[in-house]
Amino acid sequence: MKRIYAIESWCIDCKRCEVACRTAHSKSKDPVKAYKVEHVPGARIHVEGDQHVSIAVNCRQCPKPACVDACISGAMQRDPETGIITSDPERCVGCRTCVSECPFGCIHVESVALKCDLCGDGHGEPGEPACVAACPNRALIYVESEGCHHGE
Repeated sequence: MKRIYAIESWCIDCKRCEVACRTAHSKSKDPVKAYKVEHVPGARIHVEGDQHVSIAVNCRQCPKPACVDACISGAMQRDPETGIITSDPERCVGCRTCVSECPFGCIHVESVALKCDLCGDGHGEPGEPACVAACPNRALIYVESEGCHHGE
């Protein structure tokens, strides 16, 4: 399965990935409308750090996702065909159990759990998630990988 990985030494803290994510998950696909009119919930990727040291943090799409196992409402699910882990906002109760179980800190809650869905609902360009396409330094890569690299 393809996953997004961040290259810390190439990240310049521009946050273009966050803007692209929010825009991709908006109805209008327009960044100004996404932020000012539609008030799209936060980006599903977050840049941590500052201009000296920063890195984009996003869901690793773990083969054995603790967030899915911990979810009390069944909102966190793995698609049986694609393997992509998503959060269903209709089912999420905002308990934050998934947040506490994610070893990478990739999930955040804004009334409901938000996490990277690899632009699985057709939000990004074909073949590449919106955040990866928007990164000016190519600090985000979208590559085939076997696991989430946390004790596996």
